[in-house]
Amino acid sequence: MSRIGRLPFRIPKGVKVSVTPGTVKVEGAKSSVTRAFDPDITVAVEGDAVVVGRKVNTKRARAMHGLVRNLIKNDLIGLSAGFAKVLVISGVGYKAEIKGKNLVLALGYSTPIEYPVPEGIAIEVEANTRVTVRGADRGQVGQVASEIRSFRPTEPYKGKGIRYDTEHVRRKVGKSGIK
Repeated sequence: MSRIGRLPFRIPKGVKVSVTPGTVKVEGAKSSVTRAFDPDITVAVEGDAVVVGRKVNTKRARAMHGLVRNLIKNDLIGLSAGFAKVLVISGVGYKAEIKGKNLVLALGYSTPIEYPVPEGIAIEVEANTRVTVRGADRGQVGQVASEIRSFRPTEPYKGKGIRYDTEHVRRKVGKSGIK
């Protein structure tokens, strides 16, 4: 049995979980998420906990067991507390700002980059160099942060670009100029 999949997890306060055959609906204070799962997987609400199991012991069912459990757990956490990724912009003249529903990035290119903020995501900019991406869907938060970072990844010589707050950039030594 899957070590991760067999662990029950508690339902946070303010979140409702309803299970129908093949789908789980998680409702929070602000929004709701409906997630479909494999027919070989069983999901049950027992008291204030969600228990995920499997009907058969096939390779696919074993693979999906832990995945379905963690996806539902992430939905519960996202609707109760939310997820966030912090990006740091470093470089002379590099900055970010919010204009309407767009994130405008000045990253040393000839024109600024306008990134439309997707539905369900909130982006905050602090001091023009710190961008926080927040949302209820963990996958969507990570995807948006990755797309923003891809506009100018940090380069190893001067350290200019966009990096995650927890990311460490290994710096390289440039040319020495000695023959």
